[in-house]
Amino acid sequence: MPFIPHTDAERDEMLEAIGVTTIDALFDEVPMSLRASLPPEMPEGISEMALMQLMQRRAKQDEMSLSFLGAGAYEHHIPAAVWDLTNRGEFLTAYTPYQAEASQGTLQLIYEFQTMIARLTALDVANASVYDGATALAEAMLMAVRANKTNKSKRIVVAGNLNPHYIAVCEAIVSNQGLVLEVLEPDEQTGTIPTDCAPQLSEAAALVVSYPNFFGGLDPVDALTDAAAAAGALVIGVVNPTALALLKPPGQWGASGADIAVGEGQPLGIPLASGGPYLGFMCCRKAYVRQMPGRIIGRTVDQTGQPGYALTLQAREQHIRRGKATSNICTNQGLLVTAATLYLSLLGDEGLRQVALKSHAGINQLVAAAGQIEGVSRRFSGPVFHEQVLQLPVPAADVVNLMANEGILPGLALGALWAPMANCLLVNVTETKTSDDIDHFVTHLANAIEAIKSTC
Repeated sequence: MPFIPHTDAERDEMLEAIGVTTIDALFDEVPMSLRASLPPEMPEGISEMALMQLMQRRAKQDEMSLSFLGAGAYEHHIPAAVWDLTNRGEFLTAYTPYQAEASQGTLQLIYEFQTMIARLTALDVANASVYDGATALAEAMLMAVRANKTNKSKRIVVAGNLNPHYIAVCEAIVSNQGLVLEVLEPDEQTGTIPTDCAPQLSEAAALVVSYPNFFGGLDPVDALTDAAAAAGALVIGVVNPTALALLKPPGQWGASGADIAVGEGQPLGIPLASGGPYLGFMCCRKAYVRQMPGRIIGRTVDQTGQPGYALTLQAREQHIRRGKATSNICTNQGLLVTAATLYLSLLGDEGLRQVALKSHAGINQLVAAAGQIEGVSRRFSGPVFHEQVLQLPVPAADVVNLMANEGILPGLALGALWAPMANCLLVNVTETKTSDDIDHFVTHLANAIEAIKSTC
């Protein structure tokens, strides 16, 4: 769609017709204390050609011949058919399917996505996606406070081994709505949340558990879910969709299962692409479906008995009064949902399971090989899925810098997030890594450690 800017004269004409003198007058409902001025470091505008050259230079900074970085976004193989089909005009340029009779293909695709996600999580219903995994969690927190009828607290207990960026996003979104987040610190040895956390769960609206957690480990979700249920708190599971091909789904945690599950859909056919865009998925029990934000596509039959699809539940701010809406930021990511649905359709149950199995085997192979380097060991004990924290004898940030110069991104140096973990490196392996890649990683890791030691 071409961008056609309005002239000053056209803007003045429209303002006169409205009956105001300035554009600022249109925003008089927003208090001055909430208005942001332009950042002082905002640069001057540049030409289209200069902009494209700048973005190409920026993109080249992300180029690595080999990457073992995970931490919430993962490099999986994407079959060529996924984006060949996603880029078809019917999907690429389609907007929200408000007009059901003209949007049956898009509606059916989203319905299939919902079905697949509900199957992966073993929960009753999924929505049509939200912006990303972090905002999905914030939405789930607000949803849990609305849905918990036995405990009207606005206190949310959050596992401290959750992705710290998710916690920061949730703080920004829910704190202004009166919710209070309380972080449960993980065990020093295992990196997982202790099961004796019942006192902290008292008078909490919900418990947030990450599975796998940010360190790659697997928390005792059955015991944690039962403890939360006993305390009257709902359980929100933050899950990796690829891991669910192997691990127990949140709907089967403990005696009654988690109440809500969210996560990042990026592993399902979405390229890393310098950080996005991604999609967040969200599921819940049927009892809470009317508290779920976003859109839900339903399947029915028409007067002739033919199947048909329609937007079924959509309690968004543009459909009802803003004060009654479940959310104001829950637009679904239709294009990314298309890619994820095609990816899951092409792989099927067994294909996704093989991706998960190979990823799990790869991290075990890497950790075993890296453990042969003097001073390198696992930071946490216990099982993992496809990520692991390595304890190094030197600062991890120095290792990352040296290996990056060799075209290898070895993982995430955790010192920037947790100061006591300055010598810790979070490493990820997916099915894209071969045995030669892992050997290459270990060789360069050993060389980097020796080089840093020699300068100390």
